[in-house]
Amino acid sequence: MRGKVTSRSSRFILVIFTAITFLSYGGRVYGGITSTFIRSEWPSVDIPFDNEAFAVPKGHNAPQQVHITQGDYDGKAVIVSWVTSDAPGLSIVNFGTSPGRYTLSAEGTMTNYTFHDYKSGYIHHCLLEGLKYDTKYYYKIGEGESSREFSFQTPPKIGPDAPYKFGIIGDLGQTYNSLSTLEHYMHSGAQAVLFVGDLSYADRYQYNDVGLRWDTWGRFIEKIAAYQPWLWSAGNHEIEYMPYMGEVIPFKSYLHRYATPYLASKSSSPLWYAVRRASAHIIVLSSYSPFVKYTPQWMWLREEFKRVDREKTPWLIVLMHAPIYNSNNAHFMEGESMRSVFESWFVRNKVDVVFAGHVHAYERSVWFFCSIYFMTFA
Repeated sequence: MRGKVTSRSSRFILVIFTAITFLSYGGRVYGGITSTFIRSEWPSVDIPFDNEAFAVPKGHNAPQQVHITQGDYDGKAVIVSWVTSDAPGLSIVNFGTSPGRYTLSAEGTMTNYTFHDYKSGYIHHCLLEGLKYDTKYYYKIGEGESSREFSFQTPPKIGPDAPYKFGIIGDLGQTYNSLSTLEHYMHSGAQAVLFVGDLSYADRYQYNDVGLRWDTWGRFIEKIAAYQPWLWSAGNHEIEYMPYMGEVIPFKSYLHRYATPYLASKSSSPLWYAVRRASAHIIVLSSYSPFVKYTPQWMWLREEFKRVDREKTPWLIVLMHAPIYNSNNAHFMEGESMRSVFESWFVRNKVDVVFAGHVHAYERSVWFFCSIYFMTFA
């Protein structure tokens, strides 16, 4: 970040925005056109099943759909997740700080599920704990010649001047435009993804293809998600309420496949949780879970705001799927009910940024409640 900030770290960096100016009075502004980039293809078209972007790794029972996320409250743990298709195999991750030398290991859990006639592969989740800050780790999963190796970098120690660069992605799907988005991200220099819901869009399909599209999406994002943590939030396309197929349990596929460190923030559900990373305190909310007064999400958020320490994490970020402000005809005012419940809390606790998805168009609004300062984001 460049420019002077009166009460925030001057080194914390976020991807996406070009500039935001905060003033000393309340109100909103029109941000104008901020980019010349225009999608080359509309409407977007799903990539075919047999495309190389969805290639299955070679080898019998080779781990696939590998992805990682933060595994604790403070960034010293990682959850490694993957799928084996032929047999359960071992839910073990070998890891260390030198490539090919794995002095540590951890054992996780395995699960699977059915969705109509579809039967998932064997889904593994393994927690790597006690990691050192700002350290590169190498890890290996799988057995014999089918094993695969990856790496990740832990964040810097939590503190007000800890620099970090996030990418913001939402409503990704698996179209040719989705591929373009991933390519843009890979050149951004970001270190982790804040994902604001709507992952695979598998619910646009029926019967066996629903599960198969979750599998292709997992392989689609692996080239990034196996090396950088994606902090997940759920969108409407994760609900998958399909009674005509006998599927009425919300978020069934999502919750089996994508783990979150919700217990570390004293949450009762993987759908809402919080983490601290570098100089940011990140709160993830669920737009499609009960949030009115006295519900578990409402009560959890009330307590989570009390845990925010601006001396350690001066940046307070909220992720959700449905935006509480939206002038686009698409999904207009769908976030109004959450706005009526939580907006006053956001203002009172001086939330710096709320990132949302759902509307497939870029829009920003700024609510002012602090003294004059200027920020420029990379």
